[in-house]
Amino acid sequence: MHELPVTQSILEIALRHAEQANAKRITDIYLVIGQLSSIVDESVQFYWEIIAKGTIAEDAKLHFERIPAKILCLDCNQEYAPGDELVCPNCEGMHVKVIAGEEFRMDAIDVE
Repeated sequence: MHELPVTQSILEIALRHAEQANAKRITDIYLVIGQLSSIVDESVQFYWEIIAKGTIAEDAKLHFERIPAKILCLDCNQEYAPGDELVCPNCEGMHVKVIAGEEFRMDAIDVE
């Protein structure tokens, strides 16, 4: 259910940037979302269709790019994609850091 405020923020940001560009219409919005993010694409799309009605972003297409998770073992510096566990496949260490997969950002907006 947290997708509604997230989607509202996306709309606010897009409208603000479109206004600064004196745009008549927002055509596309490009979102980057990490695999470990709890954001559900379909929920964002659902809320978008409701809250964008009546704005210059009403018919804008949302593009979702998913970034795979990547972990760094701080014991042996091995980078790897996590499986069911976060244990390092190289040294079996558990001193790890997430280096990719938690992203959530608006990458670009296309306007007319």
